[in-house]
Amino acid sequence: MGDSIKVILASGSPRRRQLLGAAKIAFDVIESGMPEQHIAGEPARDYAIRMARDKARAVSSRFPDAIVIGADTIVVCENQILEKPADADDARRMLGTLSARTHTVITAFALARGGEILESSPVESRVTFRKLADAEINDYIATGEPFDKAGAYGIQGVGGGFIAHVEGSRDNVMGLPTERVVAALARFGVKRV
Repeated sequence: MGDSIKVILASGSPRRRQLLGAAKIAFDVIESGMPEQHIAGEPARDYAIRMARDKARAVSSRFPDAIVIGADTIVVCENQILEKPADADDARRMLGTLSARTHTVITAFALARGGEILESSPVESRVTFRKLADAEINDYIATGEPFDKAGAYGIQGVGGGFIAHVEGSRDNVMGLPTERVVAALARFGVKRV
């Protein structure tokens, strides 16, 4: 195992840890600490890729021999970027916006080594919500699930019951386009365990 490449996931997301672990990639977790701040007028894809690259570079510069994975997930509906909700009212607004509509989930990932980006890519999935009743939204908010998730829902949890249809990668909606990330890691010599 002395010749194996160290992989670091620069994310505190339990969903990303779960997806990467299920893909049989050995990795450590070191959060980047990068603040997620949208620049006015910045397109959603550009924002997601910038954040993924910044997160990967921030950790990679501290661990130059490792391959670092940075990722960021953005939800876009009606040309509006829906990030993590600030509070219950914000979550209610977001879920109301998503009700009976199709939205886009963009998860960008970046691989870095020695503070330099090796590869990065945004991946898109389209998700359609069924019509949500106000009571359902309120009950969901009461679970606490929406608060650490872009768009105020999680496909893998209770929020998955709101989804009528997914076009594209379900893993991407969870926060990491696993198939694409594993293929990218393989190009740089990372093997599954």
